[in-house]
Amino acid sequence: MKLVKIYTDGGCSGNQSRTNLGGWGAILEFGPHLKELWGAEANTTNNRMELTAVIESFKALKEDGLTVEVYSDSSYVTNCFREKWYESWEQNKWRNAAKKSVENQDLWKELLELVRKHNVTFYRVKGHVKLPEAAEGQLPQNAALDKLYDKFVQTNGARFSYEDFIYIIKMNNIVDGLANKGIDSIR
Repeated sequence: MKLVKIYTDGGCSGNQSRTNLGGWGAILEFGPHLKELWGAEANTTNNRMELTAVIESFKALKEDGLTVEVYSDSSYVTNCFREKWYESWEQNKWRNAAKKSVENQDLWKELLELVRKHNVTFYRVKGHVKLPEAAEGQLPQNAALDKLYDKFVQTNGARFSYEDFIYIIKMNNIVDGLANKGIDSIR
């Protein structure tokens, strides 16, 4: 089965304000091939941008039935799939545990339709990690990164090496930059 890795981020400048600027970024990785995506929207929310990044990534896939790994720093997105919140939402006619209407239903419904076409696993990544400089051919390392790596493995499983972790962090930093590029495009 073909494996596609998707790295996503969304952001919103002035998130709780009446007027704001949102951006999203994503990288699709298939073997040695990388595809960058980014976009923007005015008067939105951070959560909508996080969802949009994942939705636009799935829309860019050229076939169904893929094995897809999604790496996101959004607990809103990753927890929904890892903890299967959507199952309760659908059973409860899109009401949450507090009996209130689920926010961003339009995007959740679209994303669920796209995700169900593939075999998908969501992984939670710590966002905005500043990696220290490292010598050529060496991986950056310090006590703080070691602690983040331990937490990453605890959350996502022991299959990830330290080298995998550093690569995922680097990709997350790049998609954060793409989300900012989206915001800048509508300033």
